[in-house]
Amino acid sequence: MVTTTFSREEILGWLSDVPDPEIPVLSITDLGIVRDVTVTDEVVVDLTPTYSGCPATEVIEKSVVDTLHDHGIEDVSINRVLSPPWTTDWISPQGRDKLREYGIAPPAEGGSKRELLYGKRTIACPRCTSIDTEIVSEFGSTACKASYKCKNCLEPFEYFKCI
Repeated sequence: MVTTTFSREEILGWLSDVPDPEIPVLSITDLGIVRDVTVTDEVVVDLTPTYSGCPATEVIEKSVVDTLHDHGIEDVSINRVLSPPWTTDWISPQGRDKLREYGIAPPAEGGSKRELLYGKRTIACPRCTSIDTEIVSEFGSTACKASYKCKNCLEPFEYFKCI
């Protein structure tokens, strides 16, 4: 039972400090995976994993529970919401900026992996902003990223794939 009154906005503020374990420069709210927070006799946090096989899902859920416990909320439930599935379009503008500043090209909005693989979309280098880039490998350090190289500044970088 939630004995003290906590607002939804206050809880969302706390959740904005929970980092993504794979890309810690992003919070789970930057990623857009926090779908909703409901405060009744308990706090229910609706989360959507970035994809169904994401290895970070359970770590994120535990981090949410731990964060809310740290703020005095004992009764916490996580509701995994799979439909509609998460899309990179849900990454906040601040999250996109954080990715770029970290050296990862943010996903193209409204794009698809097919557009990237068949050359219909260019990816700007997060370091020099040149669009003279090329894919090195469809696979990066995690399943959600691809490896690219900038032909202008010659720096390698990762691109957060569109989903």
